[in-house]
Amino acid sequence: MPELPQKKVGIIACSGEEMAEGTVTRLAALKVLEQLRPDDTVTICLPLFLAGGEGDRAFARFYPTIAVDGCEVRCAARATEQYSGKPAASVVVTDIVRQGSLPQPGGRRRLDEAGRAAVDVTAGIVAERVDELLEKKWSRRRGEFMEADAPPQAEPDKTATCACGSGIPVQAVIIDGRPVTLVALPPLMDQFRDAGKRPSPETAHELLAQVALYNSVPAGEEAAYLEVLTRAYTDYCGILEAGQ
Repeated sequence: MPELPQKKVGIIACSGEEMAEGTVTRLAALKVLEQLRPDDTVTICLPLFLAGGEGDRAFARFYPTIAVDGCEVRCAARATEQYSGKPAASVVVTDIVRQGSLPQPGGRRRLDEAGRAAVDVTAGIVAERVDELLEKKWSRRRGEFMEADAPPQAEPDKTATCACGSGIPVQAVIIDGRPVTLVALPPLMDQFRDAGKRPSPETAHELLAQVALYNSVPAGEEAAYLEVLTRAYTDYCGILEAGQ
């Protein structure tokens, strides 16, 4: 089945403010995003992610994401796994401090010298994880690394610029007379077609279930979405067969 083009690595940082390590995570993530790997990373806002931000959750489903947590509670990693899938990598500041025999960070809003040192070390480790993820092929469908010799995939023609800048393919449709942009519909139809699924009521229900993972389907509008998805997938398969 096709994979989406790998462009960026998402970074989701702990938002805890009750300990210095929480501040370390945010400053370390910011350093990676703005200084160390600005062209290779995008930020995922944890509060927005928890509140149901569809763009951020969709990005974390499709693209490798690094969770940067302050302590062993791992709020960022747990949230990512609950709403999108297991993060590709997890970094915990308390582990870095302990394993590196670093001085204990101090300060919350204003870090002390040990805290600033922890920021530098943590940012360096996160940057290394970014490099590892971009060198290796990360399967968004399976949530694991692909074999190094896996064939490259073509870039999709349609892209959406979400708040996360993910570049996840989308398709615009008309539902009940209003335009709706469905995130991930093109690659989902690719996957269904490659799996040999023919247009049918059963296939439409399966497609709706997948679409609902990446988009908000309002209660009571399932029938309208089914009608549109049935037509879109039928047209899609017809176009492909006509070109064969």
